[in-house]
Amino acid sequence: MRTESYSENETFAVGSQLGREAAPGQVYCLNGDLGVGKTVFARGFAEGLGIREPVTSPTFTIIKEYDEGRLPLYHFDVYRIGDPSEMEAIGYEEYFYGNGVSLIEWSELIKELIPEDAVIVNIRKDMSKGPDYREIEILGTVPYIPGEEARR
Repeated sequence: MRTESYSENETFAVGSQLGREAAPGQVYCLNGDLGVGKTVFARGFAEGLGIREPVTSPTFTIIKEYDEGRLPLYHFDVYRIGDPSEMEAIGYEEYFYGNGVSLIEWSELIKELIPEDAVIVNIRKDMSKGPDYREIEILGTVPYIPGEEARR
């Protein structure tokens, strides 16, 4: 499925919709260049889970846990991971296969660890459509977002 966003609020709303539909044990992978809106999407996702505390990218801590929503959220930013084996020290399997939802920024850097049934979210800019434009491509088993046409 592909959807278009013309503002941070719209990107946030797409994330929020997916957060409302997330189930225990799901893994969501966020891919895109620096500044494309991965953390905005993550904030929306957290809001959709009912998390009210501020969500920031865990760039230096690798993972941040949020437990106050309807499901625990495990927010990863693996940009600083030099080798996928470093994820073992974090105990990533307990998160990926646990009772919460894992949201992974820069997941392409640890692609060999990502479960086959993960939902992939690719966010891209297209400056020809404006500085705030984003194309959000969602691949995997996800809910239908009203008003959007499914294209794979």
